[in-house]
Amino acid sequence: MNKSNPKSKINYMEKHYFKRDDFSDLKEMIYTVGKKYAGKTAFKLKDNAGQIYNVSYFEFLKDVESLGTALISYGLKDKFIAVVGKNSYKWAVSYLAACIVGVVVPIDKELKVNDMITFLNDSNSSVILGDSRYLEEIKANDNLLNNQNLIYIDFNKESSNTDNVLSFNHFKTTGQYNKETSYDTSFENIKINPDEMHFLLFTSGTTGNSKGVCLSHRNICSNIFSIGSIVKVDTHTEIMSILPIHHTYECTLGFLLVISSGGTISYLESYKHLPQNLNEYKPNIFLSVPLILDKLHANILKSLENSLPKKYFEKNPEKHIMDKLPFILKPIVKSKIKKALGGNIQKIIVGASPISPELIDSLNKFGITVLNGYGLTECSPLVAGNNDFFVNKASVGLPIPNVEYKISNPDENGVGEIVVKGPNVMLGYYKNEEETSKVLKDGWFYTGDLGKIDNEGWLYITGRSKNVIITKNGKNVYPEEIEFLLDNDEFILESLVVGRFNKENKETYVKANIIPNMDNIKSSLNVDENSNVSDKKIFEIISASVKKVNKLLPQFKHIKEFSIKNNEFEKTTTNKIKRFGKNLEDNENDKSEKAE
Repeated sequence: MNKSNPKSKINYMEKHYFKRDDFSDLKEMIYTVGKKYAGKTAFKLKDNAGQIYNVSYFEFLKDVESLGTALISYGLKDKFIAVVGKNSYKWAVSYLAACIVGVVVPIDKELKVNDMITFLNDSNSSVILGDSRYLEEIKANDNLLNNQNLIYIDFNKESSNTDNVLSFNHFKTTGQYNKETSYDTSFENIKINPDEMHFLLFTSGTTGNSKGVCLSHRNICSNIFSIGSIVKVDTHTEIMSILPIHHTYECTLGFLLVISSGGTISYLESYKHLPQNLNEYKPNIFLSVPLILDKLHANILKSLENSLPKKYFEKNPEKHIMDKLPFILKPIVKSKIKKALGGNIQKIIVGASPISPELIDSLNKFGITVLNGYGLTECSPLVAGNNDFFVNKASVGLPIPNVEYKISNPDENGVGEIVVKGPNVMLGYYKNEEETSKVLKDGWFYTGDLGKIDNEGWLYITGRSKNVIITKNGKNVYPEEIEFLLDNDEFILESLVVGRFNKENKETYVKANIIPNMDNIKSSLNVDENSNVSDKKIFEIISASVKKVNKLLPQFKHIKEFSIKNNEFEKTTTNKIKRFGKNLEDNENDKSEKAE
């Protein structure tokens, strides 16, 4: 294994770390900040009339306390508590109360209902808090094993409890009433073991290969402290939450880190409202993924082309526009760009998928600081990052404080599997010792990602040894999940799902290589087994099968292209399809088609 970073950079950062409170658990955190910043604004929210109002840290603490008290009064101490819904204040309150009272199970709202049911069943969740639309779908599903006993707490239900569905506000008020009239201190008196599981995050879909990542309060709190030591987040921080909050990236960095630092959070209403919300909330920082930054960058260039003389775009097209402008125009252009982003933007943190150094450099020249990093759900999530002390646009960064990384079995170019050690590394996979033992060895977490480390300690991601496909907007697509659905179709014999990169729009999309089940196809057409079936008819049948599978998947997992293979897939001695090599080569007899 290679050594990670040189002592010089680490020593420098250690001497200049930003001072901040350190917590062993989130209960300690919320009580500390609730009192320390009592009157300060924790959240900027909108009411039903679209008017912005503030929620103080003291009010936030009391809401978490009231909800937690109510959960305990319903016998939910140490139970699994699911949360599903759009980014919102009620989601934030629910998440914190749940992870203190029991084990919180954040669920991706974009999943199909059957996927949600799988996670609820696997975790044996006793209660689910969320938006009406998701609760209604879940409640109506026959596959939910605990349907009769599951408690539903609806964020949107304004009236009192009816039809076994409780109103969030009414439920929270019950806890508040118990505290004030019965002096119920059950929530305040909870003792948390910081090394026990209190967070369960599922990483995949419904095919039996989904894995639940088990995290502790120490895992999360250590990551908060480490990130806050090298990226300044304090009482002046105003962040707008844009990315899905169920994911550890947004949840740890865009929610918990900000609250632990006395900052202020607002929520994006929808992507079409992004320009409006930026100007309403005026954040000075937000988290993003490359897809959003690409669109932001394209809008900036389009705006400049419409407002600046054409001569700056005609000459030296390879040269950045800011390098062409006269000195007097540069600050004016930067000011206009900043104003379009609300006027206060200072930096954007980007992660979840690779971003080009050219995009970072271009945005930097427009006066927008972009910091990218590398992390995984299993690491709470951050492992490495560019920071306020050191930046390398071509790298995903240096290790965050208290975290180490190395390269296992490097090749002649220094490329090998990235392995990580630190207090942020997960406890293991839920009820899955076999998978846990594969990735946790001698105190190190084997990420399955390929990378290299230069002689200054910078980490570079060179590929993925995992099968996961990562789309440009940071979504994880697990090929096995889609293959399972395809292979269950009567007209498909075998399938191999891969990611394909489109150079024109720089998108990664899902492609399925398919071997048709000709016996079943011929049988359905009532033709003799020795008869030939036209390529057109085979394509029609397989296309219909692919469309059926797409209907079972969220949009970001949709098969965009499929290829019909005439030759059997190359396999290992154990009869498993090889995911690389000849199976991915295009054959002149293969026929490809767009799926949608």
